[in-house]
Amino acid sequence: MPKIIINGKEIEFEKGMTVLQACELADVEIPRFCYHEKLSIAGNCRMCLVEMERSPKPIASCAMPAAEGMNIKTNTEFVKKARKGVMEFLLANHPLDCPVCDQGGECDLQDQSLFYGFDKSRFSENKRAVEDKYMGPLIKTQMTRCIHCTRCIRFAEEVAGVPEIGAIGRGENMQITTYLEQSMTSELSANVIDLCPVGALTSKPYAFEARPWELKKTESIDVMDAIGSNIRVDTYGWEVKRILPRLNNEINEEWISDKTRYACDGLLKQRLDVPYVKKNGKLEKSDWDEAVEIISQKIKSLSPSEIGGHVGDMASMETIYAFKILLEKIGSKNYDFREKKFYINPQDKVNYLFNSSINGIEESDLLILIGCNPRHEGTILNARIRKSFVKNKTKIYSIGNPGDLTYDYTLLGDDLNEIKNIFEDKSVGNGLLNTPPRQQPPRLTTGPHRCACGGAARYRPTESFAPRPTAPFHGRLLGSRQACG
Repeated sequence: MPKIIINGKEIEFEKGMTVLQACELADVEIPRFCYHEKLSIAGNCRMCLVEMERSPKPIASCAMPAAEGMNIKTNTEFVKKARKGVMEFLLANHPLDCPVCDQGGECDLQDQSLFYGFDKSRFSENKRAVEDKYMGPLIKTQMTRCIHCTRCIRFAEEVAGVPEIGAIGRGENMQITTYLEQSMTSELSANVIDLCPVGALTSKPYAFEARPWELKKTESIDVMDAIGSNIRVDTYGWEVKRILPRLNNEINEEWISDKTRYACDGLLKQRLDVPYVKKNGKLEKSDWDEAVEIISQKIKSLSPSEIGGHVGDMASMETIYAFKILLEKIGSKNYDFREKKFYINPQDKVNYLFNSSINGIEESDLLILIGCNPRHEGTILNARIRKSFVKNKTKIYSIGNPGDLTYDYTLLGDDLNEIKNIFEDKSVGNGLLNTPPRQQPPRLTTGPHRCACGGAARYRPTESFAPRPTAPFHGRLLGSRQACG
């Protein structure tokens, strides 16, 4: 492996790494605003300047490829002076909003100005002011605070696949906007709040709710879909204030869907907290004693076979079990949890097991969607598919029309018989399972509905549904409802 010298210490690094990544291997922290591990390199902020031997000027470590024999210094007076100069320019037009800014306490600009900022300003001219933009009901904007790192632009274009944010103007007149100032249409839009290193983009529902040091932080798993995104729940007393993503490269990387992020609002707002009783054709507020008495009388007046129960799929396991015990004590076996018309046969594991793993999608060169819309039903899964499409040029086919999925796909039809046609090479995607060069087994993602012939309710595992092709088929089912929520 090639070697690089960082602050007098020799470090081995992988070919293709940047100087900043090599510095991280040496446990040297480099300040940055525009650089992010999951986004392309922009090199806008110039905060990551380091000194390189035989270079008369400091170099931007995030954009400079590491090479054999480089001698890098990160803690010299030359580097500190350069970083202080960059910080002074960044703060020239930045308002002193820290006491009222929601980013306070977790702001990268605050942290870096502590080390590289000046105690007084040499800037005597009027500060530049920028009109706030409208980005929807979730994202609050204070664009005068923006330092033009372009993280939000790169995220919208590269990860979300919805290039709705961009920059207009040049120099200090540059502004970040959604062009026509419309609400962002991406299901991942609120991730720009986490990406913004300053207080330009903050959470609108969370505005002025609490400071980060006042919150109790609890690690958890998202239950809004079957992806199982890793999240952190921040609470103030007994009230959930916000939900943030946790890093897990195997599942959700650093992103969560807007549904996951803001579902906690339903814990407090527009929530049924008292029983309602229908009187004279209208629902009226009641108390628990009256409600329990009415339920008791109804149960006594009916036979067990006439009593049925339905529990929501968001209830806890303990609640569901207690509900089942209650109905069994009554003598009824009529209970269910499904809120949509679908059937999953639990006898065959392939019907519910996500056996290829979410990050395994990146290794595939062919993906077939069967009766599902991953953009709405499994937003994080859709982001992985897009990543594979952009990075590996993965070919994607769909049975059932899911609409706009932020990547190109070929529609094979709306009938489940297309699965059989694929194996018999009669489909629009003629011979797509066996067309060389196939480096990886194909992934098939199935959903609970959307196909014209009854969706996945009548769907059987692919290997038993269709005859074997002439060439051996090594495909694996990516999942059924578990895959797409």
